[in-house]
Amino acid sequence: MSNAKLTLDGTDHEFPLVEGSEGEVGIDIAKLRGTTGAVALDPGYGNTGSCQSAITFIDGENGVLRYRGYPIEQLAEQVTFEEVINLLVWGELPDEARLKELRATLAEYAVLDEGIKKVLEGFPKTAHPMAMLSSLMTALGTFYPDGDTEEEILRVIAGTSTLAAYIYRYKQGLDYVEPSKDLDFASNFLHMMYGTPGEEPDVDETIAKAIDKLLILHADHEQNCSASTTRMVGSAMASLYASISAGVGALSGPLHGGANQKVLEMLQAIQDDGGDLEKYVGLAKDKSSDFRLMGFGHRVYKNFDPRAKILGASADDVLTALGKDDPLLDIARKLEKVALEDEFFVKRRLYPNVDFYSGIIYRALEIPTEMFTVMFALGRASGWIAQWQEMRNDPAFRIHRPRQIYIGENERDVPPISER
Repeated sequence: MSNAKLTLDGTDHEFPLVEGSEGEVGIDIAKLRGTTGAVALDPGYGNTGSCQSAITFIDGENGVLRYRGYPIEQLAEQVTFEEVINLLVWGELPDEARLKELRATLAEYAVLDEGIKKVLEGFPKTAHPMAMLSSLMTALGTFYPDGDTEEEILRVIAGTSTLAAYIYRYKQGLDYVEPSKDLDFASNFLHMMYGTPGEEPDVDETIAKAIDKLLILHADHEQNCSASTTRMVGSAMASLYASISAGVGALSGPLHGGANQKVLEMLQAIQDDGGDLEKYVGLAKDKSSDFRLMGFGHRVYKNFDPRAKILGASADDVLTALGKDDPLLDIARKLEKVALEDEFFVKRRLYPNVDFYSGIIYRALEIPTEMFTVMFALGRASGWIAQWQEMRNDPAFRIHRPRQIYIGENERDVPPISER
């Protein structure tokens, strides 16, 4: 490919172009500062490619999401979350022998050191679950050796499910349910969440499949805020536990992983105001109104979020299986119908996104709203690890250190205190 030319103060500088496997074009400005003395200013990194990655491909204009080349639609319908873990972290879908081994190892590593419960029980029950999860992930690294071995990677993934279930039961004042060695990942998680201590697992297959699908859909999403945070912390050679803990912290923000929580809060507000859906649809259309429809549209997808299409059907299955009669879920379904048919929303491509449907499913499962983002982290941990590992194995690996444009005061003398 030809080079890109930058003219600065009358001098031309050329920089190589890089082309991705799907045709994306990037300008390699690694030598920009050394060559020109200037840096690129890109607030929010919206136009900056921070790395070359072989993990996830997104085409937001056409609603495309693929993990290592496989369309998300095929993965969600044809494989299990354990298979996706192997795909993301080790590059390929596993054969039957590897899948059996992987499932057994994840079940084994879901059993955590008893000291973790003592750490958890030091938190007030009013603490937010994401703060607890981030802290517990860091604490987990004090009980087990650090490294990027398969053992530690699988311990983090399996441990995330156990920590999530422990947090839920601790906050609910329930005794812990220990993991089973005979269940798949999603079923084991549901067993630890809702089972009875000492009794055999009894997990609804439809619900387990829905959770498995949610985990697959949330597993990775390219260089989002939490994945980039995990990479940045890992670039300092921080431990896997510390890096994943940082990812949890980034995901906890309402502009990232907290979006599905906002969906339920919006639905609750509509219900508390008498359930007048037309009023809030009108507010959403009114430019002078501060009201925003949560769970509609997406920063990346300018078409339909492919994950939302899949979850819409799963939501139907879960609601049918549970026989739920919930006014908030009724409002959600009516709002979905409006968004899919009303010209205002269709024209602006404000389709329901993955957060809208995941919120509905979690609500139906009676998972507390503040636990929604923990559920997100449960699936995303495998993607964070894949990103962290790819970054550490990159031949161009270096600590992340963005530059800035300083706009503060010029040099000045410190005045005596009497003159301040």
